[in-house]
Amino acid sequence: MLFSSITFLYAFLPLTLAAYFLAPKRWRNGVLLAASLFFYFFGEPVYVCLLLISSLNDYIWSLLIEKHRGQTRRMKVYLILSIVVNLGLLGFFKYADFLIGTVNSLFGTAIPLTGVPLPIGISFYTFQTMSYTIDVYRGRARAQRNLATFATFVSLFPQLIAGPIVRYTDVAAELESRKSTLEGAALGFRRFAFGLGKKVLLANAMGELCAAFRATTGPSVLFYWLYAVAYTLQIYFDFSGYSDMAIGLGRIFGFYFPENFDYPYIARSITEFWRRWHMTLGSWFRDYVYIPLGGNRTSRGKWLRNLAIVWLLTGLWHGASWNFVLWGAFFGVLLMVEKLFLEKSMGRWPAVLRHVYVLLLVLVSFVIFNANGLSGVLSDLGGLVGAGGLPLSSAETVYYLRSYAVLLAVCLVAALPLGKRLYERCQNARVLVVLEPLAVAALLAAVTASLVDGSFNPFLYFRF
Repeated sequence: MLFSSITFLYAFLPLTLAAYFLAPKRWRNGVLLAASLFFYFFGEPVYVCLLLISSLNDYIWSLLIEKHRGQTRRMKVYLILSIVVNLGLLGFFKYADFLIGTVNSLFGTAIPLTGVPLPIGISFYTFQTMSYTIDVYRGRARAQRNLATFATFVSLFPQLIAGPIVRYTDVAAELESRKSTLEGAALGFRRFAFGLGKKVLLANAMGELCAAFRATTGPSVLFYWLYAVAYTLQIYFDFSGYSDMAIGLGRIFGFYFPENFDYPYIARSITEFWRRWHMTLGSWFRDYVYIPLGGNRTSRGKWLRNLAIVWLLTGLWHGASWNFVLWGAFFGVLLMVEKLFLEKSMGRWPAVLRHVYVLLLVLVSFVIFNANGLSGVLSDLGGLVGAGGLPLSSAETVYYLRSYAVLLAVCLVAALPLGKRLYERCQNARVLVVLEPLAVAALLAAVTASLVDGSFNPFLYFRF
C-alpha cells in the first residue's frame, strides 16, 4: 500500500487514526501493531511472516544477551547468531540470485536462479532490528521484554517500507509512554501533506519525463542531460517526500523520528552531501560498521580500507546489481580524494564552483545508480558525452524541454531551502493562521486530483 494512494489516504489512514485515538492508551500499541501488520500484509501477504520472524529473532537473542550480561563470550555468541540470521535472511532474499548470476557469468555454469521476489522494505527493517540487538549488547539499550511492543517498533507502518531508519533507542521511551497532542498532530499532518505533495506533484512528474526518455527511439546528448537532471530531482523528491510523510505520521501518533534529508543539493562538497542525504543510513553505517572497524583513528591504509568497506556495503545495500556496487565505489573514491587531496584547497574555491562540482558529480552518480547493469552504465554515461555519434539535440528533445521547463524550474527551487527560510521568517505572522490550513487543503486537493487522474505513481525506494 502506497502512502500516495487513494486507498491509504481515504480508507486506511482515517480508520487507523479513528481506532487509535478512540482506544484507551494502554491499547494503542496494539492498534498500531495490528494496523502495521495489515498495512504490510496488503502489499506482501506472504512475507509478513518474514517480518514477524525477524522481530522474534532479535527479541529472543537480545533477552539472552541481557540475561547473561557480564559473560562476554556468551553475549558475543548470541549477538553473532542474531546477526547471522538477519544477514542470512537479507542475503537469501535480496542477493542470492545476484550471486548465482555472477557465478554463472564468470564460470559459464547454469545454476538455476531462485526466482524469489524481494520482500518490500527488508533492507530497512533488517537494519533496524540489527541495531537494536547491537545496542543491547553494547549496553546502550535495555532489552524489551514485551514482544508485542517490540514488534510494534519493528513494524511501525509510517517508516516500515522506506525509512527513515529508526533505531530502537530513538523511540524506546515513546513506545512505553507518549503524548499525542492537537498541536503535534497538526504539525505532523502538515509535514505529511507537504511530503505527499513532493512525491505526487514533483517526483511523479519527473518520473514521467524519465520514462519518456527511456521510451524514445531518437535520443540526443541534450536529452541524456535532461534525463539526468530529471532523475536526480525525481529520486530526491521521491525519497525525501516519503521521509517527510513518515516523520509526519510518526508525529501524529506521538513519535519523533529522526530527520533523513537536509537539502543535500546545496552541499559544497561530496562529504557534506552525504551529511545531508539519507542521513539515517549514513549514521547507521558510521556507528555499526565504520567506527567498529577503527574509523579514521587508525593508519591511513586501514582508514582507506574502512572507507572502501563502508561504501561497498552502501552500494550493495541499495540493490543487488553491479551498477549499485559501482555507484558505491564511485562515492567511496570521491570521498577518499576529497579527504586526501582536496579538503584544504576546496575552502579557497568560489562557492559557485563548489556547488557546480558537487551537482555535476551527483548527477553522474545517479545516472550510474539508475542504469540497467554495467552495460547500461556505459551506455548512459556515453550518451552524456555524445558517444556513438549522437546528435546534440533533436525536435523531440526540444519538445520535452519546453513542456517540462516550468516544472523543472519549480523542482529546482523546491530543492533549495528558500521556502523553509521564508516560512521561518513569517512564522509568527497572523496571516499564516489562515493561509497555512488553506495551503494544506489546496495541496491535498491537487494531490487527490492527480492520483485520481493518473496512474504513474511508483516509489523508487520500495525496491531496496
